Amino acid sequence: MSSHFDRDSTAEQVARSADLRGRKVVLTGASSGIGAETARALAFAGAELILGVRNLAAGEAVAREIALAAKGNVRVLPLDLSDLHAVAAFADQVTGPIDLLIANAGVSKTLETHLPNGLEVRFATNHLGHFLLALRLRRQMAERGARLLVLSSAAHKGLPIHLEDLQWRNRPHSLAAYGESKSANILFAQEATRRWSGHGIYANAILPGSALTGLQRYHGEEMKRRIGFILPDGTINPAVKTIAQAAATTVWAASSADLKERGGLVLEDCGEALPVGPHTHPWSGFDARVADPETARLLWEHSLDLIAEHCGGAMIADRA
Repeated sequence: MSSHFDRDSTAEQVARSADLRGRKVVLTGASSGIGAETARALAFAGAELILGVRNLAAGEAVAREIALAAKGNVRVLPLDLSDLHAVAAFADQVTGPIDLLIANAGVSKTLETHLPNGLEVRFATNHLGHFLLALRLRRQMAERGARLLVLSSAAHKGLPIHLEDLQWRNRPHSLAAYGESKSANILFAQEATRRWSGHGIYANAILPGSALTGLQRYHGEEMKRRIGFILPDGTINPAVKTIAQAAATTVWAASSADLKERGGLVLEDCGEALPVGPHTHPWSGFDARVADPETARLLWEHSLDLIAEHCGGAMIADRA
């Protein structure tokens, strides 16, 4: 699979070659950063957008901005992915067939490690909330055959999930919880394709690349230097993408004919991610060691059980 777009392409450049008129897109985390840039590009390509945001005022500001160049309607709805009841309420407001569900929202380092209900914050927000949202919208995605795009991260590398301790109750908590949640995103995309491709739904995971966004709001300059985002002289590492570049792969995955009825892939730089090896940058590549079909299946079943435990079985439309 090849593309004439690459690491340096921007979301707008990809959108200029795309035609998404008549397509309905549900996009989470669209009030800032990569999500806002993705929304802007998809609107330019003609898509009808439903933006799920935690900060409603910020989301509405983004909608007003992109509406000037939008070719389709843009609607903003409140969505807190860490609150499963709020996820269900959001899904209930989405009507009609869905052509694209983009699970973009996420949290990394936060002020809290666990929610009051005991769920680990990153797992709950980055994986479980999106998992429930996809379940609730599955039938609508199946009406015309949809693409499900799940944003992962290079942070997945070397961090397979621990099914016996998904909530980090038996291990010293660390930022590795973010990396594991990003591995969960990859497993979710793979298992969703296995279960739902027969209904016309194909899911892929996206590695957007490292970019400075609100995701790092609690990282602090010292951590950004340790990670390598900021160089010793105080300048930004040239390997850091702009937000426009980081959003490009999502827009490409949403529109490329190369991905018609293709799922279970990990995508990066507007193409299929390279396997991790001696020639891949530390911030890029797919580490296949974090993913295997049986772990993906078990994560799905565990996720269903967690939703039933915290919200009741009626929250899940089905266990497919």
